Amino acid sequence: MTATTAAPSAINLADRLVAPVARRRLLASLSLLRVGRLTVHLPDTSIVEAGDPGSDLHSTMWITRDAFFRKFALRGDLGAGESYMDGDWRTDDLCRFVELMLRNQAYLPLDSWLSRVINLPNDWLHVRRRNSRSGSRRNIGAHYDLSNDLFATFLDPSLAYSSGVFHSGEESLADAQQQKFERWCEALRIGPGDHVLEIGSGWGGFAMHAARTRGCRVTGITVSAEQLALSRQRVADAGLAERVSFEFCDYRDVRGQYSRVVSIEMIEAVGERYWPSYFKKIDEVLAPGGLAGIQSITMVDHRFDDYRKHCDWIQKYIFPGGLLPSIREVASVCAADTRLGVIALEDRALDYARTLLAWRREFFARLDQVRDLGFDDRFIRMWEYYLATCEAAFRTRNLGLVHFVLARAGDELS
Repeated sequence: MTATTAAPSAINLADRLVAPVARRRLLASLSLLRVGRLTVHLPDTSIVEAGDPGSDLHSTMWITRDAFFRKFALRGDLGAGESYMDGDWRTDDLCRFVELMLRNQAYLPLDSWLSRVINLPNDWLHVRRRNSRSGSRRNIGAHYDLSNDLFATFLDPSLAYSSGVFHSGEESLADAQQQKFERWCEALRIGPGDHVLEIGSGWGGFAMHAARTRGCRVTGITVSAEQLALSRQRVADAGLAERVSFEFCDYRDVRGQYSRVVSIEMIEAVGERYWPSYFKKIDEVLAPGGLAGIQSITMVDHRFDDYRKHCDWIQKYIFPGGLLPSIREVASVCAADTRLGVIALEDRALDYARTLLAWRREFFARLDQVRDLGFDDRFIRMWEYYLATCEAAFRTRNLGLVHFVLARAGDELS
């Protein structure tokens, strides 16, 4: 029996050429670690220690394939995420590892001019995924239409896919989501005489809560076919069909007047180019004396200008077309394009960290169900990376979770 040796693939050749140089540069950069400590197990079984030996913030990383060095060197932060999806590395606690990296981001070279150049096609892809009417349907469908059953594996029974509100930090996820619904009903002073417009109604959790507890009418709009079908069924099953309705409708096409408008974590999918249209529409449909509530994940102001220019891992793999506003941008767009002003603002970043931790625990407790739905190990690692990196970003205040209450200047308070 004669053995044959295949020619090395282009990728294997790249690893052989790039990985040794990238490895040396990466290990040298670890000497810059200032906060916490890191233990790195390398593919050749050697171990590197970096950072403060006495720090309680410690993470261990196992790099199992040299491909990690190539992907990180050529694609930076985006490449690190892709490499995790590919199984090139793992950690003892992914959230803690990312938190360690974020707390050292001022010292560590996570991106370079080379990675910025190589990632230009991804930047262009992100630009092409703009949220026009048809683009919004594609972008929303790419995430929210994955599978209702998938989301049910880790969300609470209300199917709220947004941050809860934790008062003590000890509540269950289900209680935190109900407290979020209550928070918005109280902040917007919703009563029996109100007709509420919900922009981005998800699976109907807030709409049903508001109708059930306040006796109001709610019209919810979505451009997710999967969400629309299930939310209508849930409303019918709850006996709330006379007070709650859902429509497949782009926010730009809403007509009529509403005494209250609420939009819970939908603005992230609007896109910077369309923020003026989004806030103008709220101003247009909000009745005199009305109130609007926006719950938004936010980018910190000082990083927004750089963030908006480049496609990151979340935008490529999780939320195509997405862009997080900053507090400054929300206030600026409202001032420039509407009569709306921010009359109340609260940041609840830690609430989102707790929500994401709860989601991640539920997701991993039901991996058999996830696999039975047809999702493979690469998807599972992608979802873990999404949930864990976002949790770390909120814990380190690299992301905010802001509740905005808006009102129109010149209106009489009601």
